[in-house]
Amino acid sequence: MNGGGESGAASTGSRGGAESSGTSPLAVEAAGVLSEAFETTERARGHLYSFHQLTGHADLRLDDVVDLLHRCGHPDLADEIGRELLGRNVLPGRWTFQLVEEYDDDYYATFRRLEEKVRDRLTGGRRHVLEARMKEHRRTRGHSAHTSTPSGDADT
Repeated sequence: MNGGGESGAASTGSRGGAESSGTSPLAVEAAGVLSEAFETTERARGHLYSFHQLTGHADLRLDDVVDLLHRCGHPDLADEIGRELLGRNVLPGRWTFQLVEEYDDDYYATFRRLEEKVRDRLTGGRRHVLEARMKEHRRTRGHSAHTSTPSGDADT
């Protein structure tokens, strides 16, 4: 994504409809790149939650493994898995829920706060201004599948 050459285009903010924006192209680009970085952080956060749930599921399955090993005559392996792996910290002193909480409360919360602050200052709080300008630049005016807004009002 880049904001070059689109300074005069309308922008569609989170408040709906196209609106004229006096925001400079560099400010729009800065807010847009930060927004893209935050979206990447959102994806990373989702992967962290997947890690949390998958690790928890695997740990719960170890109960079955321990039971099956006892039943098939391998109590030594069952005991070792029960002692060494079942309920083990993934990092010193931490289960995955603690990693998620620390990430959310520190890095993610700080990133979210700063992204909102930059957006408020540079684009009046409007989200996706860079993408809205890109849409205006790339769409075919007058084409029914390229309308500026969801209402589909005729536009040129």
